[in-house]
Amino acid sequence: MKIVVAGGSGFVGRALVAALTARGDSVLLLTRRGTAGTDGRVRALAWDGKSTGDWARELDGADAVINLCGENVAAGRWTPARKIQLIKSRVESTRALVAAISQAARRPKTLINASAVGYYGTAPEGECAEGAPQGRDFLAALCGQWEREALAAEPLGVRVVLARLGVVLGQGGGALAKMALPFKLFAGGPLGCGRQPVPWIHRDDAVSALLFALERDTLTGPINIVAPQALDNRAFSATLGRALGRPSWAPAPAFVLRLALGEMSGMLLGGQRVAPKKLQAAGFGFKYPDADTALGALFPR
Repeated sequence: MKIVVAGGSGFVGRALVAALTARGDSVLLLTRRGTAGTDGRVRALAWDGKSTGDWARELDGADAVINLCGENVAAGRWTPARKIQLIKSRVESTRALVAAISQAARRPKTLINASAVGYYGTAPEGECAEGAPQGRDFLAALCGQWEREALAAEPLGVRVVLARLGVVLGQGGGALAKMALPFKLFAGGPLGCGRQPVPWIHRDDAVSALLFALERDTLTGPINIVAPQALDNRAFSATLGRALGRPSWAPAPAFVLRLALGEMSGMLLGGQRVAPKKLQAAGFGFKYPDADTALGALFPR
């Protein structure tokens, strides 16, 4: 297959591109971090992440587009300027890709567009399957805008998959390094009250789920890409402590997190109890269905 990947130089994107090329696919990587070039089965084209250009011609005849673009929501305090940048990095890139799809004589059959379980807002009670309503906080509004841009490809005859990712765990990037550091310093523990849900997934399973969605024409719309095991923050912290051989006794008080992070602390102190109903119904098999297995593989002892 010929796959166009935007945002493929990020934490999930690097692993996805490696998996695509390993199975024999040809990958065109749209990148804002480097220049055009070729490396084996991967060709890289520079783009600005917000407008069409010469790269748009490459979508003609491509089998699918996978869009993982978006500034890291945890990279800094959510100032008004930062919020605008978080939104623009997602909305503008998705809009440009859909515009390029509309111009193609032979349009890609599939658009897999990243989103996040933040779509559901703070939902500590009950279970958020794919049909659960949108939340009302900033992250929910961000995900809603992002997804609406992607859904604009549906009237073009494109199958759209909205990949609502949980916290992706893996070495070499992502959230895990920040989560593990306090434990390594013997100061790890739950955040706030510890009762908030942690929707997580091992990076290998996240990549496998994206490939699964790519191959299954029956999968459309939102898909929760999270592990089936539901854990609260206290239980997740205890599991991480065991994997690292460290105690989990030093909670981070909620008021300290609010002072340090401002509005962004809600992402850590809230949470959603998310279920991967569509993946399970379609027969997807998780390699790491529980946190003990996932974290044990990431921190072998």
